[in-house]
Amino acid sequence: MKEHSRIIEQNGIFELEAGKDLNASKLYNSDIAPTRFSERTWQTRHFSFLWIGIAVCVPTYTVGGVLTTYFGLSVTEAILTVCLANILVLVPLCLNAFPGTKYGIPFPVLARSSFGTMGSNLPCLVRAIIACGWFGIQTLFGGLAVHLLFSSLSNQWASLGSVGEVFGFFLFMVLNLAIVIRGSNAIKTLEALSAPLLLAVAIGLIFWALPKVDLDAILSEPPSRPEGTSVWPYFFSGLTAMVGFWATISLNISDFSRFARSQKDQILGQILGLPLTMCLFASLGVIMTAASPDLVGESISDPIHLIGKIDQPFMVALSMLVIIIATVSTNTAANIVSPTNDFQNLAPRWINQTRGVLLTGIIGLSLVAWELLKKLGLLDTQLSVEALFSSWLLGYSSLIGPIAGIMVVDYFLIKRQRLNLIDLYSIEGKYPVVNRWGVLAFLIPATLATLSLMTGTLTWINDYSWFIGTALGGGLYYTFNRLRPDTQSSTVSSPQL
Repeated sequence: MKEHSRIIEQNGIFELEAGKDLNASKLYNSDIAPTRFSERTWQTRHFSFLWIGIAVCVPTYTVGGVLTTYFGLSVTEAILTVCLANILVLVPLCLNAFPGTKYGIPFPVLARSSFGTMGSNLPCLVRAIIACGWFGIQTLFGGLAVHLLFSSLSNQWASLGSVGEVFGFFLFMVLNLAIVIRGSNAIKTLEALSAPLLLAVAIGLIFWALPKVDLDAILSEPPSRPEGTSVWPYFFSGLTAMVGFWATISLNISDFSRFARSQKDQILGQILGLPLTMCLFASLGVIMTAASPDLVGESISDPIHLIGKIDQPFMVALSMLVIIIATVSTNTAANIVSPTNDFQNLAPRWINQTRGVLLTGIIGLSLVAWELLKKLGLLDTQLSVEALFSSWLLGYSSLIGPIAGIMVVDYFLIKRQRLNLIDLYSIEGKYPVVNRWGVLAFLIPATLATLSLMTGTLTWINDYSWFIGTALGGGLYYTFNRLRPDTQSSTVSSPQL
């Protein structure tokens, strides 16, 4: 092995050959090292498949109902809000994917540029805990689908009741963790196989449900907000929540774009894969919820419970199998990959990919343990998964927005798309251990949003949290660096060739 690391450039893409200097660094391990040229195998279709696999899931199915029930929008307004939000979120997605593709680095390593080599643990932990929470919620959905699948095949399993749901939870969790432990190729294969199936099922369900509902009546149904009030406050609040739906992945998209062949592949793939899939599946949720009274005699917004009430065991088993595939494809890519890398960033010498995956599973389990205890009859609480889901979207947007703004400003305006790969993995390199400007630019908007939430004042900060946080975090970071440029000058260097 060479004593000193070196960087190789090929068509604007960089590769790092690690020497003894980096292999001895406490900031480096092979799992979060830059991808090699030979590992860059993701093409346009793989990014489209990734987003189809991520977007087709139970929470996406229910977002239309969330917007109409909790945000006071009509069905038409809700669908338009979902479509616009997913067009808007493409901007930070594609921008934060750029450095991942160019330098082959995951999100935690990219965050070292704007927050410092150790300060990067702040945004990483914020992102990781959110992902673990979503992992727990999605695993609850997946575990229920596993339970209903087995119940449709076995009366003995059906007799287990809610205990069967708990068993289903752990079976589903193990399946998810095992896939991610196998690495990026396993995820790429999973998404490539599941995406066409999920898209075909979604389109098929729409054609099946349309004759059963009065679509004109659904689209013309008045909103739940007070009559005569302006739509705009409700619209922008709902828009913020829907942007926040995938804003988390806009931070860690470099975890996937590091495997892209080119910038064109990641940009086109995301444009083709995300907005249309979200609009299609959210619309399906609204239509199927409206059709549920005719199908099962009551209005149900959750597709798992809806299908579970259909008295046709074969159809239930087939539908549950599709839902399991959909939830696995979402959970692995959206909720396990990021915290796995984030936890490695805490101590790369001690936490590798396998240990990061297991940590994600343990924390995700702990965050929804109350729901499992409820199912076992060991805990009595009014807290519901639905309430947690609907209130969480706006809450975490206030934390995600500033980080996204800081990272985009740092890479494109401060560093001018020039990073030093070797120093990103070196504690004594040109990047500070803690970049106080990045930390301060995050803490100010995050504190304002938290105080607004706790005191009930300046509610517009939380209503539009992602937009305000992104603008304020990015603006503060740019201003701090321009007022004190000497603190950043040492980090703006050319890649070492």
